[in-house]
This record gives sequence, C-alpha cells and structure tokens, in this order.
Amino acid sequence: MSFRSLPTVPRNVKAYFFLAPAILVFSVLVLYPIAHSIWISFFDMTGADLFSASNKAEWVGLANYLELLEDPRFHVSVQNTLLWFLLFMLALPAGLGIALLVNQTAPGIWFYRSLFFFPFVISQVVVGLIFTWFYDPRFGLVGKLWEWLGATPPAILGDPDLVNFGLIVAGLWPQTAFCALIYLTGLCNLSQDQIEAARLDNAKGWKLLRYIILPQLRSATFIAFLVTAIGALRSYDLIVIMTDGGPYGSSRVLSYFMYEQALSEYGTRQGYGAAIAVVLFLLTMTVLSIFVWRTLKSEAED
Repeated sequence: MSFRSLPTVPRNVKAYFFLAPAILVFSVLVLYPIAHSIWISFFDMTGADLFSASNKAEWVGLANYLELLEDPRFHVSVQNTLLWFLLFMLALPAGLGIALLVNQTAPGIWFYRSLFFFPFVISQVVVGLIFTWFYDPRFGLVGKLWEWLGATPPAILGDPDLVNFGLIVAGLWPQTAFCALIYLTGLCNLSQDQIEAARLDNAKGWKLLRYIILPQLRSATFIAFLVTAIGALRSYDLIVIMTDGGPYGSSRVLSYFMYEQALSEYGTRQGYGAAIAVVLFLLTMTVLSIFVWRTLKSEAED
C-alpha cells in the first residue's frame, strides 16, 4: 500500500492530535490540582491523612468556608490582599513612565536602561533583605531621611499601620521594572507613520500619548495588568522574608494565611488551607475575568 492510498485525515483531527500533549499536561498540572484542592476543602484533615493507610479525613461540607467567615485573621488577609492589588497597579503608570524615559536615542542610554531594569533580575529574597535594611529605624536610609527631616524614624516593619505599605513598596520596585520592560517592547513596535501624521496635525505631549501611543500599547498594557494583578494576589515571598506575617498578623495576605494554616509549623489543617486557596482562586479569576471582558468589549467597540 502506498502513502497516496491512505485515507485523508481531516484537519480538525490533526489539530486535536497535536494539541493532545499540551491538553494532557495542562490537565495533569493545572486542572487536576484545582479540582483536588476544591475537593479537599470539604474535609477536616491534616497533611498526614493524605498518605496514611488509616485515612482520618472527615467530610465536613461547607464547614471550612463558614469558619472562614467568622475568622478575623481571614478578614485581615482579604483586606491586605485587596490593598496589595490596588496599590500594585501603580506599577503600570510607573513602568510606562520609565519606558518612555529610557526609550530615547542618546549616548550610553543602554547603561541607564540596565539600571532601571536591574531590580527585575534580582531575587525576591535580595529585594526583601535590601528593603529590610532600608526600613531599619537605627541605620536604614528611610530612618536617616526621617532624622534629616527632624522627625523620629518609624519602625515601618514593626508598625501594624505601616507594615503593609512598606511591603508593597518593596514589591513595587521589581514589578515596576518588569512593566517598564513590557512597555519598552511595545514602544519599539509603534507605528512611526501614525506618530509623524499626528505631529503634522500639531499633536504633541499628552495628546500624542493619549490618542496615538497608548492605543498602540493596548497589548502591552493587557499583559502588564495580568502579570501585575496575579503578582499582587499571590504575594507571599516578601511577606515571609520581611515580616513572617507580623506584627501580630497584620501583614497576612490570603496566600500567606493559606500556607500558615495548611503547611507551616503552626498548622496542618489541609482542608481549611484548601478552602482559603479556593477563595483566593475565585478572587483571582473574578478580577481577571472582569478585566478580560472589558478589554474584549473595548476592542469590539473600536
């Protein structure tokens, strides 16, 4: 039998054949853990119950979720997570400003670009250590600035009213650099014909940015928003490094609270932690779905 005599395979079957490995990996590594976490959230169980022969996991239904509603630590975690999300959005305009600043043709501009993008390539651990030193009221730069202004330096990481702002500023440093990198890539692909035509019509400054440049950066803004929103909602590493949830639990966010309840030395409640993870998942999906829906609607209207 020659190859010519073989039956022709429909194109959609070929597409499914090539997509099958990716769908399989996505199902095993993403969909299954999500479904399993939702299932675990209906049990009262410890981590040991997952592997012991005498499984002592107890079905409790929605009890974990009802307990969350009355847990003041959960309320603080939700408030801090929303604060992280709102203030983390400052990375977008800050990143755009830096990208516009370094998107110039000048001798040695590559060196200044490197300085602005440097925070993006360093570890979150290093960022946490640097800002812990900055905030130290005895010898940190922030403390020295306070003294120079004639005021007593505050203990930012030890003050329940200031600690979240200090953490968010530390997180904004590398996130702004990442957004600047995304916007700089978008600026390199702008239509110069549209810009020149706008300048011939005497458009410059804010009008040029508002009506010509920003619409062409829509894709870059879309990616920057998604990455920034996800980074804000899953903020965890800086909290562990700089405060460990303190002082008095005032810097807890949902991801840290989930770890604290399910995996840390202070808690092994896998079901309760899974319920927190489900709430965080729903919050993330809600925020991202609203943004994607508004973006698609805006593109359809244009």
